[in-house]
Amino acid sequence: MKVWIDQDLCTGDGLCEEICPSVFTLLDDGLAYVKDGEQVMSDPGGAQGMVAVASGLEDAVTEAAEECPGECIFIEQS
Repeated sequence: MKVWIDQDLCTGDGLCEEICPSVFTLLDDGLAYVKDGEQVMSDPGGAQGMVAVASGLEDAVTEAAEECPGECIFIEQS
């Protein structure tokens, strides 16, 4: 499973970070980004910032995508 966020759709609500802080983070710009370990995929964001979801975090990432009010979290099955 891989995941990325479309920052143009992000509302900055922060539910994703609350649900799965290992994968999602909000930056000073008020938008959510995915992260790969400690590396935040913000340069660039969007689909170019796609990361593989670590084993055991798939359910939390799916929940974050389902709960996201901006519907900006995209999951791709690998």
